[in-house]
Amino acid sequence: MTATTTQDPPEHASPGAALAVLPHVLRGALAWTDAHRAGFALPDDVLESHIQVNATLKPLGELAQLCSTVRAATAPGTPEHEVAGDLVTYAWERVEAGGLLLELLRNEPFAAYPYEIYAAFAGYGLRHEGFEALARPLTGTRSWAHTEQQANRQLGLINSERRVGVVSHTAAGAVLSRTWLGGLSEPWTFEGPSGYALTHTVFHLTDWGRLPDRVPEGTDAYLRTWLPAWADGCVESGQWDLTGELLAVAASLPGPAPVELLDAVWPVLADVQHGSGCVPETGVPVREAEPGGPVQDAVPRDPAPSDPYPFIDCYHSTLVTAFAAALSLRSLRSPGSPRRTDEAVPGRERRTA
Repeated sequence: MTATTTQDPPEHASPGAALAVLPHVLRGALAWTDAHRAGFALPDDVLESHIQVNATLKPLGELAQLCSTVRAATAPGTPEHEVAGDLVTYAWERVEAGGLLLELLRNEPFAAYPYEIYAAFAGYGLRHEGFEALARPLTGTRSWAHTEQQANRQLGLINSERRVGVVSHTAAGAVLSRTWLGGLSEPWTFEGPSGYALTHTVFHLTDWGRLPDRVPEGTDAYLRTWLPAWADGCVESGQWDLTGELLAVAASLPGPAPVELLDAVWPVLADVQHGSGCVPETGVPVREAEPGGPVQDAVPRDPAPSDPYPFIDCYHSTLVTAFAAALSLRSLRSPGSPRRTDEAVPGRERRTA
């Protein structure tokens, strides 16, 4: 990681510190996302070959995935629950209730991304009969089962298949063992790429935090041991997006919440969050000026006064902050419970009577 220090890493956790800031952080991040929903809109020529998927469909898919999880993790009737649901609906309308994804699948029948975006909606209960009618025979081919990709990405495809309701092309346990996390890699080899591979391994394994008991016991123990050190490093180097993802991982573990870690790191990320609700991906955060005073620690930028960062530089980290905050609140507010033995943990056979 880049060794540019932007914030002192947390040293001591103040009991209850996370719960004191999380409701405000969650609502602020969702409010910013809602106010900037137009940034997720797709261009009219989105189906053309020259369009960059990572700048168009990827953000919209992330909006659907992370907001659907926020809605699942929050109580009905609360502002955050309603806003998250509205944003998923907005994303579904942008893909023409699945029709646009069907066209993408027709254009690229063996590309994973149309299927994974669709699965984010399917997991929420939004389905398109035509998409599934075409996808069903495709996902049963040898070509689909033998697409070459990194192990954590393959876990994402397996989770997408589970959400859509088809038989997975391979067992999750065997794939997990090939990931950086599943191999319990030396913790000192953690850096940016391995960090994101680790977080997404957990997200795909747990269905984005909804099924914590799918984390194997050895992996759970490894994460509880090393997450604090990795989070310290991310804070010290100003890696706010990865900090948020690590907090989401911490809140996706089975059993009791890692309270000390959440209490130590959440106040730091809350301080990084701009008054408008957005969170930068990396670097020195923009500070709002006190009335009549200068702006402190501001990064030289040229966005509108209400937008301290360009959309592309903060949309993902802001969504991740909302996602991690919702999971953390759920984890902290739920009494710790022992691991369920009837849950299908990858690598472990489910026993039937």
